Amino acid sequence: MELSFWERDSYFSNIDALIVGSGIVGLNAALHLTTLKPRLKVMVLERGLLPTGASSKNAGFACFGSPSELLDDLANLPEEAVFSLVERRWRGLQRLRHNLGDAAIGFHRWGGYELFEEHQQGLYETCMERLPYLNNQLQQIMGDAAIYRRADTKISGFGFRKVRHLIESTAEGQIDTGKMILALTRKVQALGVLVLNGLEVQQLQEEPGSVKAHTAHGIPIKAKAVLVATNGFARTLLPQLSIVPARAQVLITNPIPDLRIKGTFHYDRGYYYFRNIGNRVLFGGGRNLDFKTEQTTEFGLTELVQGQLELLLREVILPDTPFEVEQRWSGIMGMGAEKTTIVQQVSGRISCAIRLGGMGIAIGSLVGEEGAELVLQQI
Repeated sequence: MELSFWERDSYFSNIDALIVGSGIVGLNAALHLTTLKPRLKVMVLERGLLPTGASSKNAGFACFGSPSELLDDLANLPEEAVFSLVERRWRGLQRLRHNLGDAAIGFHRWGGYELFEEHQQGLYETCMERLPYLNNQLQQIMGDAAIYRRADTKISGFGFRKVRHLIESTAEGQIDTGKMILALTRKVQALGVLVLNGLEVQQLQEEPGSVKAHTAHGIPIKAKAVLVATNGFARTLLPQLSIVPARAQVLITNPIPDLRIKGTFHYDRGYYYFRNIGNRVLFGGGRNLDFKTEQTTEFGLTELVQGQLELLLREVILPDTPFEVEQRWSGIMGMGAEKTTIVQQVSGRISCAIRLGGMGIAIGSLVGEEGAELVLQQI
C-alpha cells in the first residue's frame, strides 16, 4: 500500500507509543498514557474492523467470582492470592465505571446468581457453609456486608426448572460491551489517540532506540515503545508467552414478552452463563464439553456447544417460554495455567498486557493502565 507524503507524515511519523489491539486493555492503556502525558503521540492498531478478541463479544458480566469459583480457587491457591485477585477485579470495575460513567456503558447493578441443581447439593452445602467466611473477606474489599446470600425463594419467580438452589451476589452487575468499547474509543480519540482498524501487525522488530512493526498492508511503523494487548492472540507476535486461546460461544434469543429473568447468572461451576439484555436472553459457555476444540484462535460455532446451549434454554432456563435464537457468535479469550495476568516487559522496548482469564470487563482497565506504566518507562 502506497502512502502519500501527507499520510506518512501525519499518521506514521514520530510515534511515541504503539499499542497493538483496540480492546479494553489497549484502549485503557492509550487513555492512561494520554491522560498522564498529553503530548505523547499514541497509535492503536487493530487487525479487525472492530476489536477482534472478546472485548465487545463477551457477555458483559460485571462480576468478580461466584462462591463456588472462589472456593475452587482457595483449594488451589493461597488465601492472599485469591482475594488479591478479587480486589483487582473489583477495583477494575470501579475504574471502568469512573472512566466512562454508568450510562455510557449501560451499567446496572441488578445482582448476580449462582444456580445449583439436585446433583450439586454437596457443592451448594459447601458454599453455604463457607458463605460467612467469604462474605467477611468481601466486606473488607467492597465495604458491603452479606454480599452473598441464599436466594432460593427467587427460583420460581425466574421460572427455572431443575434448579434447586440459588445464591445471590448483591454486588454483581452487567454492562453493554458494545457501548463500552464505543465510549472508550471516542474518549481516546478525543485525547488525540490515533485508532486505526483493519491494519494487522504481523511482526515486531526491535531496533536501536525503537521498534518496527511490520503490517499486513506493507506499511512499516516505527515507535519508541510497543505494548501488545491482543490477549488470546498474543503468541502470534510473542510466541514465548504462556497464554492459551479459549473460544467462547454465545447466542441471543429474540425478544421475549414478559421475560422473568433479570440479572447475571452462573451455572454449572461457571462454565455456562446467561443474562437478560432488555427482554432477550444471552446465553454462553459450554467450553468444557470439548476443551481441545475450543482451545483455538479460530472464530466459529459447533453443533455440540450450540445444541447444548439450546437444550439448557429449553429445559432449565426458559422451560415454559417459547423462544427463537436470533443470533450466534464467538469470541476468543486468553487463559493460562494460573489466573494471574501477564503484564511485563518482554524485551527492551516491547511489553505486553494479556491473559485476562475471561475476566476482561473486571480487570481490563487496570491491566491497561499497568501496561501503560511499562511503556512510560521505555520512552
